[in-house]
Amino acid sequence: MEKRTLYIFLLMFLTLTATKCKKLDKLTQFDLTYHSEITIPAGIPVATPFNIPTPPITTNTSEEFENNNTHKDLIQEIKLKSLRLEITDPANGTFSFLNKVEIYISADGLPEKKIAWKENIPDSVGGTLDLETSNDDLKDYLIQDTYELKVRTTTDEILTRDYTVNITAVFRVNAEILGI
Repeated sequence: MEKRTLYIFLLMFLTLTATKCKKLDKLTQFDLTYHSEITIPAGIPVATPFNIPTPPITTNTSEEFENNNTHKDLIQEIKLKSLRLEITDPANGTFSFLNKVEIYISADGLPEKKIAWKENIPDSVGGTLDLETSNDDLKDYLIQDTYELKVRTTTDEILTRDYTVNITAVFRVNAEILGI
């Protein structure tokens, strides 16, 4: 009977520990969401890669970290959780003109890094496009005051008008909260 009690106690301890760790992980992880806008100009040659830079994006990470009871010295890693492109003008626009899109991140003193992409985009795609994302740690880019994105597109048809596209990037922060 003594071994059975020990096993039950051990099982309860492991279950409680696993539950507490999951709850602690939720406390030490949070998302940062940033928006940017680009214009894809009319007349881009077909099958020619074309770069579209974004204006610098202010991170406000110090404030975000403080709101989540941490600071940049306690950040363990930051990874891109999702990146979505959405056409805002023209209202009925679709991404059917794109064959390929790649998104690169850069910041002062850091090399440019490819963080999201989509290839062989079907003609049936609508006005929203979710990209595949890298699993790279982007902490060094996001703890900067600003970062920039560069969008590299390859089209399979010529646009007759400019397209305005909203970029929404969601980053998952894994941090130590108050040193925990």
